[in-house]
Amino acid sequence: MTGPRVPWQLKFLALAVIWGSSFLLMKVGLDDLHPLQIVAFRIVLAAATLLLLLRMTQSALPREARVWGHLFVCSLFLTVIPFTGFVTGELFVSSALAGIGNATTPIATVLFALVLLPSERLTSRKLTAVLLGFVGVLVIAEPWNISGRPDPLGFLLVVLAAASYGVGWTYNRRTLAHADLGGLAQPAALLLCGAVAIVPVLLGWWLIDPSAGSAPWSPVPAQVGVSDAYPLWLSVGAIVVLGVIGTGVAYMFQYDVVRAAGTVVGSTVTYAIPVVSVLLGVLVLGERLGPAQLVGFAIVLAAAVIINRVPTRQVATAGAAAEQSSR
Repeated sequence: MTGPRVPWQLKFLALAVIWGSSFLLMKVGLDDLHPLQIVAFRIVLAAATLLLLLRMTQSALPREARVWGHLFVCSLFLTVIPFTGFVTGELFVSSALAGIGNATTPIATVLFALVLLPSERLTSRKLTAVLLGFVGVLVIAEPWNISGRPDPLGFLLVVLAAASYGVGWTYNRRTLAHADLGGLAQPAALLLCGAVAIVPVLLGWWLIDPSAGSAPWSPVPAQVGVSDAYPLWLSVGAIVVLGVIGTGVAYMFQYDVVRAAGTVVGSTVTYAIPVVSVLLGVLVLGERLGPAQLVGFAIVLAAAVIINRVPTRQVATAGAAAEQSSR
């Protein structure tokens, strides 16, 4: 006997809140944990969550060695590198600004697709969106404002993290688009590869860094640029939530939304994520954004909308297909 079916619309809203809040959770976690600890715990917990869900649904992981090789490369660009970039960037910039930096992912994806995918063509729409996105990033960074601009290194790290997503999704499209990885098999395998990659890095940091605790999971002194404002249980709890719900469960919801409503609808959650991150950063953490960051955010968001816009006929076709598949 199965339980009541959760409408995909609720999962869509949950995705926006879950992914939008991940930047707040990372900021709280930095109070007592090193960035590498946060990345490792996040990936390992997410992998364990999806492997458990995979077992519950009686699904299987991929078997081909070639597929696993491509998944390992994808895991570097879709988990290890971006997760590290975002959480390290938040040592220097606010969680709200990190969320805004994440909004540049569609722009980076278009650029790398043009380079790595022979079938991809530069259209006037894509060119407009990319140029608009660069203007937005420039406005956010405020290079002309020496005293009041965001920390250049921190903002560069979050933009590079978003660019890593662009590389990962393009590589995934080029190498795994025709692989038979139904259900949760691909995200579970992806996170498993990410765990295999990050755990040795964590152990290496623990052995080399004199500030590391008695064990790889031991709390560390407050990081530079981070105030010791939260109790240990809250910092650890934030990362547990980030791994289990913010990454593991979120991947499952993403799959359900795309399956029920199609990729066109599923991709629009990208617009809501930075909005949620900004609201939570301002309302919960008391962060502040300057006028330039808000204007730049609006420009970047407009560029993302232009990139993801599809012809009306294609939207209608996708909607009809989703309606048929949900019956």
